Amino acid sequence: MTEVNISARIPSELEKELEKYMKEEYLEKSTAIRRLLFKALKEWKVEYALKLLREGKITISKGTEIAGMNIWDFIEEVRRSKIQWVSDEIIDHDLADFK
Repeated sequence: MTEVNISARIPSELEKELEKYMKEEYLEKSTAIRRLLFKALKEWKVEYALKLLREGKITISKGTEIAGMNIWDFIEEVRRSKIQWVSDEIIDHDLADFK
């Protein structure tokens, strides 16, 4: 993986929190920032996939791709988020087929 330098200005309070994290986790600054950024982006991908699914813009399988998760873990996230990903019309149609 190719690495690039990123520079950012942060509030001094955030720097204090970062230093506390570094101390507790025994990490140097660049490793701590990389780890936190990776975790935040991973969480964002799941949230973004759930948002698109809630809006009916993607399927479950596309959501798993976007979130970078296996289907069972993503379905568990969908369940926790209480997202109805199958429309009432599809359910009604399927129920009518059983009659």
